[in-house]
Amino acid sequence: MPSASPLRIVSANVNGVRAAFRRGMGDWLAAADVDVLALQEVRASTDDLAELLGDEWSILHDPATAKGRAGVAIASRERAHIHRVELGADVHDTAGRWLEADYEVAGRIVTVVSCYVPSGEAETPKQVEKYHFLDAMSERMAELASHELAVVVGDLNVGHRTLDIKNWKGNVKNAGFLPEERAYFDRFLGAEGEEGYNAGAGLGWIDLGRRHAGEVPGPYTWWSYRGKAFDNDTGWRIDYQLATPALAEAMVAYSVGRAAAYDERWSDHAPVIVDYAI
Repeated sequence: MPSASPLRIVSANVNGVRAAFRRGMGDWLAAADVDVLALQEVRASTDDLAELLGDEWSILHDPATAKGRAGVAIASRERAHIHRVELGADVHDTAGRWLEADYEVAGRIVTVVSCYVPSGEAETPKQVEKYHFLDAMSERMAELASHELAVVVGDLNVGHRTLDIKNWKGNVKNAGFLPEERAYFDRFLGAEGEEGYNAGAGLGWIDLGRRHAGEVPGPYTWWSYRGKAFDNDTGWRIDYQLATPALAEAMVAYSVGRAAAYDERWSDHAPVIVDYAI
């Protein structure tokens, strides 16, 4: 990929890509000037994706084992050099949840991961499977940390800190904000208050949303379709771009593509948009 302008990487949980396009995602994408588009909850076939996105995109897609669920993809203007979908032991089904791709940008390799962590459900087998996935993800992120330029993006289905959920007090016993889940992010980024938090602590990854926003609530990336959650900004920040330190230093812009109004949303998540000067 050329480097005359910043590399724009966008992550979006589309909550079903066909439905998202019916609601206006295509118009949004046409104006967004995206270089690499990482999708989660695709819930469609590769042929569907190719038809919706068009011939100008090179598409990698890891569909879920169960039809109509999960599914991650990465679409780019240039072809990836290599891609990988393996994560953890074969006994755990991670299909449709982890997809890595290496791109050459200005003579350097940038690794992009599209990740969709299971949502889980406290005190059920679904939560056990979520921890299995987070264990496998932790092992792989420890390995990827040695890459100079790497970024793990997607719907990670955990709010790391109280700043990341509007109604955090009411969710301390719910999946997505359980202490055991948040401890994984302490390992990735360092714990709140720890020396080096989000600056090289833990496995060394940098949460670009928090680095950009600072110590303020949000900016949220998911709002329930129910009630007035979107209008009241009662949201969760569970969509991330986690970068290695060198790539984090290359960030020149960060934004959450929150729709202007409830009826203009094409997903219950908003895209996370980051520009990197490489």
